[in-house]
Amino acid sequence: MFASLKLGLIARYLRPQRKQLLKGAFALLVVNLLGTALPLLVQKTINSLTPGFSLRDLLHQALWIALLASAMAGVRLWSRVLVFGAGRQVEVLLRQQIFDHLLKQEPGWVQSAGSGEVISRSTSDVENVRRLLGFAVLSLANTALAYAFTLPAMLAIDPGLSLAAVVLYPLMLVVVGASGGRMMSQQREQQQNLAELSDLIQEDLSGISAIKIYGQEPTEVGAFAVLSRRYRDAAIALARTRSTLFPLLEGISSLSLLVLLALGSGQLERGSLTLGGLIALILYIERLVFPTALLGFTLSSFQTGQVSLERVEDLLSREASIQDPNHAIDLEPNNAGAAIEARNLCVRYPGADRNSLEGLSFRIKPGELVAVVGPVGSGKTTLARALGRMLEVPPTQLWLNGQDVTRLKLADLRQQIAMVPQEGYLFSATLRENLSYGAPDAAEALLNQVVQQAQLQSDLDSFPEGYQTIVGERGITLSGGQRQRTSLARALLVDAPLLVLDDALASVDNRTAAAILQSLTIDLHRTVLFISHQLSAAAACDRVLVIVEGRLVQEGTHRELLAQEGTYRKLWEREKASSELEAAAG
Repeated sequence: MFASLKLGLIARYLRPQRKQLLKGAFALLVVNLLGTALPLLVQKTINSLTPGFSLRDLLHQALWIALLASAMAGVRLWSRVLVFGAGRQVEVLLRQQIFDHLLKQEPGWVQSAGSGEVISRSTSDVENVRRLLGFAVLSLANTALAYAFTLPAMLAIDPGLSLAAVVLYPLMLVVVGASGGRMMSQQREQQQNLAELSDLIQEDLSGISAIKIYGQEPTEVGAFAVLSRRYRDAAIALARTRSTLFPLLEGISSLSLLVLLALGSGQLERGSLTLGGLIALILYIERLVFPTALLGFTLSSFQTGQVSLERVEDLLSREASIQDPNHAIDLEPNNAGAAIEARNLCVRYPGADRNSLEGLSFRIKPGELVAVVGPVGSGKTTLARALGRMLEVPPTQLWLNGQDVTRLKLADLRQQIAMVPQEGYLFSATLRENLSYGAPDAAEALLNQVVQQAQLQSDLDSFPEGYQTIVGERGITLSGGQRQRTSLARALLVDAPLLVLDDALASVDNRTAAAILQSLTIDLHRTVLFISHQLSAAAACDRVLVIVEGRLVQEGTHRELLAQEGTYRKLWEREKASSELEAAAG
């Protein structure tokens, strides 16, 4: 039943804890030696109860039995602390290893894999691995030692009676083997159903506003009920298999004890077996009942742990699609900002049938404030993600400070870029903690400066708790504009040479957006790439790049582009007409 186990993998996880496990193995050895000696001492004591026995000798032997039993209990406790502790230590290290590994993956992978699935593998599967490496290892080792010491002692008392008592035990292995494969597949199905249920819960909690706005509560309740029933059915199927297996094992163990009592009483009557010998055999067979019956639980832990171990290993073996180059070069610092150059840049998302960026070429000088505009779906956000290698970029097509971004270490590259997406994530913490997330040790004066640059000062003054205001999960207590300006201030505090605003002022009115951009022009040591559909705000930039279907179709200042026939003028006229309609409606 253990042939399919990845024993090499289990050994690899346990190897760092080998000293502790060796101590635990020694403690188990001592426990089983004492467990074997106690029935022999009981046998000797009972056989000494003949006419004229000495009460003093009897009390002396009883004291020895009590001392040995107490010592065995203490050593057994020590063995469990050691072995279970090793399993707990593996659990802690494994959780940290998984978390570190997840942070190395590209941003889009968790969304495609499903956060519920990832969380399930990082929590419940890791707990199952801990049970495998703690409880199951202890139980299996204890069972092996119990048989190794107990069976020879039983055979020494009465070979025939001992064999008759344990003859039913191989039947347990047959029962266990028949149920093992089924339990493994049922456990795998249960874990998968739990992951799907976790995914749905997380999605619904994140999108609770949309659910209420569109009145889709009944739909989501129905979807939850379907997944919940699947999980229930899988759990019941697994419980049914377990509830059938374990009573069968216990029943077989009890039958062996009945066989011993039936045959042993006859031998006792004929005088071929002493009373002490029969009681010793009963104690020995009782010693084997628990580890043998526990074999079912051990099997369950092994089977469950194996499934979870495979799932965890599958997670850890997943290589990030975007990694550091084999021979990375050092990034030359530029105190005047970042120089960006695209040379026939072509980017395609995995599985897409066409490029999102097609032959894009441009240059941005250090310290420039450049706007990138274009229709929806033109590739603006793709460009922003390509700059930080949030998606894969072909070599020699995108350059930062004269160096190919694919030759730089990811940490070095991303340290040069502060990116503010349209939906900047805010943590359920204070406003100060959110603002200083990228620079926890920032001085108060610098914090105040970036708050003013992001036009957040008036909002801050209106908060009763000021910087200590709790923003709630995802910044739920703030308006859309406040969340965006908080994300902007957080990026400004990092003081990176390149600031990328990916539609990061979409929820901010045009006047405030223009004021923010004006404050950024004062900062000459930072290059700003302003990706937006707000052309009135983009007008304040040094230059404007117009992208359509991944291609650069126009480039120039706001005045130059308005003087030309083309996409920019059409977008400007459309925005102007929309503003006039809104003003008339208001």
